[in-house]
Amino acid sequence: MRYFITLSYYGAAYHGWQIQPGVPTVQETLQRALSTLLRQGVEVVGAGRTDTGVHARRMVAHFDWLQELDGPQLAYKLNKLLPRDIAVQAVEPVPQEMHARFSALSRTYHYYLHLHKDPFLQGRSWQMYGPLDFQAMNRAAGLLLGSHDFTSFSKLHTDTKTNDCTVSEARWDELRPGEWRFTISANRFLRNMVRAVVGTLIEVGRGRMTTEEFLRVIGQKDRCQAGESVPAHGLYLVNVEYDLPAFR
Repeated sequence: MRYFITLSYYGAAYHGWQIQPGVPTVQETLQRALSTLLRQGVEVVGAGRTDTGVHARRMVAHFDWLQELDGPQLAYKLNKLLPRDIAVQAVEPVPQEMHARFSALSRTYHYYLHLHKDPFLQGRSWQMYGPLDFQAMNRAAGLLLGSHDFTSFSKLHTDTKTNDCTVSEARWDELRPGEWRFTISANRFLRNMVRAVVGTLIEVGRGRMTTEEFLRVIGQKDRCQAGESVPAHGLYLVNVEYDLPAFR
């Protein structure tokens, strides 16, 4: 039987989602806890791989088990065993053909930044200095909508077969004075894509790049033409959608 695990994590202590030798990762921590409880090695597969220091309000992973499991009870036990910065919301059976990564219809990320010093946002949002033109940034963000080759915003030398993504939502919203959130949804994301997009939009907000130049950056398919990647601690994976009632 296949099970989906819905979880959240604060990523400051982890080198991203994916298992890497010699460093703590979320996948390794979850997999170890699950294997301990089930008393057998279990492999978990995530909906994607968040980078070092990136957080997730809603990540989905799957694993297979031969016997029927009590999902709520397993979720309870996992939360007792996992560290405080990883929390499991649910363990639910799904059809065997469902795959945490390949069956996902869309993913949504938030990036938070603030324009004033606030100790309570430390590590959760990126403090920016100087004014930004968010109207211009939203005009540029609108150019991301639709299907494009996003090579200009991708980490170099990745193993993806294509850099085409379809973006369905991209906008900045002011949550309260001086605190802003960027929302972006797409069918898939490239490595480092959101942080590079935000960094390039900030170039527009600072007046260093026009919206026409931003559009040109997309078309150039050259990472060197885009802006710098913003810090990881402001980035959150907030949703993964599937063609299942509980995951829409």
